[in-house]
Amino acid sequence: MSEGVVRGFWMREAAGGTAESYSVGETVNAALSKVPEVTLGFWIIKILATTLGETGGDMLSMSLNLGYALSTVILFVPFLVLVVAQVKAKRFHAFLYWGVIVGTTLAGTTMADFADRSLGIGYPGGTSILFALVIASLVVWRISVGTVSVNNITTPKAEIFYWMTILFSNTLGTALGDWTSEGTGFAGGVGLFFALLAVIALLYFFTKISRTVLFWSAFILTRPLGASLGDLLTKARADGGLNLSRYVATGVIALLMIVCILVFPQKAGEHPGHGESA
Repeated sequence: MSEGVVRGFWMREAAGGTAESYSVGETVNAALSKVPEVTLGFWIIKILATTLGETGGDMLSMSLNLGYALSTVILFVPFLVLVVAQVKAKRFHAFLYWGVIVGTTLAGTTMADFADRSLGIGYPGGTSILFALVIASLVVWRISVGTVSVNNITTPKAEIFYWMTILFSNTLGTALGDWTSEGTGFAGGVGLFFALLAVIALLYFFTKISRTVLFWSAFILTRPLGASLGDLLTKARADGGLNLSRYVATGVIALLMIVCILVFPQKAGEHPGHGESA
């Protein structure tokens, strides 16, 4: 069905249409969507993807000693290929979608490290710039499309904004995780971001705060969680890590992520807050 049909159903709802018309429009919107239903499995896979991005990005820039700039260039190539394939796809493909997510976390890791360390602006400067980019992306997306809800990723324009925001948010998350770990240690960072995600979960279940706001807050926070978890696994014991091989850690996490994609139901669907106007 066309985008116009989808818009028609949503306009009927906005004008006070029947519950039936909203239900049909909701079904059509889900059919056109190429993002997965947001469930517990979604968040587990997302955390694995962010951890994989940290260990994989560090493997290239540090273990292989390619540096942050060259690693970013190398990782941007598969990311661009995957995101173009995702935007051109006619329907939801689980491995393609999560492949793009991993692409954003890998590139985000080296981009953040390059901004924080190679450019000499430090964690506060890098985090501030990246936070501004995330907010700017969401604002322009909201102005251009009318909503930043993940329920409306049904057009190429919305999808491009979606992936741009995810790239910036994953880059921000890397810088934030690294910065936080300086004060809390890697284990402390993991505990802190798990606690913040638990607070967001409580806000979701017990308040009426915008589900769109809560979704993006949780989405951003899973990235510093993954950054702290990846560093905890691979950094030297003297620095508070477990000193596991980045190659082994990256391979194991990738395999675990593949298993989760196969085990958890993967289908295009609605965000839990689909009823709000966003």
